[in-house]
Amino acid sequence: MTSQTTIDKAGAGDGPPAAPADATPGKGLRGHPWFTLVTVAVGVMMVALDGTIVAIANPAIASDLGATFAEVQWITNAYFLALAVSLITAGKLGDRFGHRQTFLIGVVGFAAASGAIGLSDSIALVIVFRVFQGLFGALLMPAALGLLRATFPAEKLNMAIGIWGMVIGASTAGGPILGGVLVEHVNWQSVFFINVPVGILALALGAWILLDHRAENAPRSFDLLGIALLSTAMFCLVWALIKAPEWGWGGLQTWLFIVGSVVGFALFAFWETRVREPLIPLALFRSIPLSAGVVLMVLMAIAFMGGLFFVTFYLQNVHGLSPVDAGLHLLPLTGMMIVGSPLAGVMITKVGPRIPLAFGMACTALAMYGMSTLDKGTGSAVMSLWFALLGLGLAPVMVGATEVIVGNAPLELSGVAGGLQQAAMQVGGSLGTAVLGAVMASKVSSDLAGNWAKAGLPPLTPEQADLASEAVQVGVAPVAKGTPPEIAAKITDVAHDTFLSGMSLASLVAAGVAVVAIFVAFLTKRGENADAGAGVGHI
Repeated sequence: MTSQTTIDKAGAGDGPPAAPADATPGKGLRGHPWFTLVTVAVGVMMVALDGTIVAIANPAIASDLGATFAEVQWITNAYFLALAVSLITAGKLGDRFGHRQTFLIGVVGFAAASGAIGLSDSIALVIVFRVFQGLFGALLMPAALGLLRATFPAEKLNMAIGIWGMVIGASTAGGPILGGVLVEHVNWQSVFFINVPVGILALALGAWILLDHRAENAPRSFDLLGIALLSTAMFCLVWALIKAPEWGWGGLQTWLFIVGSVVGFALFAFWETRVREPLIPLALFRSIPLSAGVVLMVLMAIAFMGGLFFVTFYLQNVHGLSPVDAGLHLLPLTGMMIVGSPLAGVMITKVGPRIPLAFGMACTALAMYGMSTLDKGTGSAVMSLWFALLGLGLAPVMVGATEVIVGNAPLELSGVAGGLQQAAMQVGGSLGTAVLGAVMASKVSSDLAGNWAKAGLPPLTPEQADLASEAVQVGVAPVAKGTPPEIAAKITDVAHDTFLSGMSLASLVAAGVAVVAIFVAFLTKRGENADAGAGVGHI
């Protein structure tokens, strides 16, 4: 039976789901579902943590290695670009060679690349090894979901994904706190060196506990042209989103890459209908719930990542908090994700994903609306309320959308489905940061001159206005050295007021995106193929 036939049957529910070819539990703890979950959580924690922990280390890296601002940006961009471009292909590798092997290779490579960054003495080497971090991280994430899907029976899968989502959420939100402590009390290299012992632990646990699972209809060949076309299209899309703030949304370069991305995706879709074993069988998207889950993940990431991007500037530059204190103020968000994710898994198992997903996006919309009301005098209690509500909203979406995507895909494509889930989140995060960043820039540019004049400040030259606008977009007051205190206070007030007006509009846009996602949530349903891994291992 070809992969295409398998997809058609599984997607339509006409035949039984494909069973794992190796469904015999190992001896002892090997293949035990809950220990499998602990193992993959340790590995995934490294990847999620590195998405945010490095931002705190960037100033120290720039100072130590003499890096320019553009080079420092590449420390983050290189990682996310490599991760986003390679996720789906990495998922296919797991389907082909086994998720256990793929996961272990990802762990070793990620830890080794992290150690190499800590030993690097130039910014060029840091950026190169950040690319390797992204590539090996891409091997880890889909493989982790593939292992959970093959190991847990349907009635336990949502709980497992809930805990998995909790680890990702806690690691992402805890990154700035841990990064601040390490940079302040050790050095910037320790931010990367910490991954080495974590990687060794994940490798030891993986070699001991993880059981290889291979579906009977696992792919036997590689769609090399499909990989090239998809990678090119994803690169053009993510690259355009990364560079849009610099080039401008109306810039020729931005649109050349966007058009290149559209052409690349079109050619990829055409080729996938012609090749015998496609990278992503397009029949996968005949499943409306699966497609809705992918869209929902994108919309969630736009609202969350884009909205939260400005909150860190608000806490540090408007309220004057240190990076560690800013991270501590986000603990209500982290705490609600830790508590809410397993509970969301239980609820989704009982009532299905639609109501929890719609509820989650409604909470997210309300939280983003609340963030649009933040001002210079907002107290910690009010901020905590909105952050906690955001965490409460994100938990069921992270769990439910993941289960909808992975559970509605056949077992032999669980890696590809995991790659789709992660790629959707990465693209959504990049899109949210770029689009809401453009909203912020537009609002600041339109309001700054008027606010500046109303405050009775001396007029700015066009060049000074551009520089001031760039500073205000991140909440920084453009106060020159030697400025009299009373003038500096006026400039600070204008900068913060203008920043807050931009953040308010960006938060309202994010709330609107979350409202759209509520309706998308009603197109989802429980995974039709989630039983494929049932009974494997010990419960």
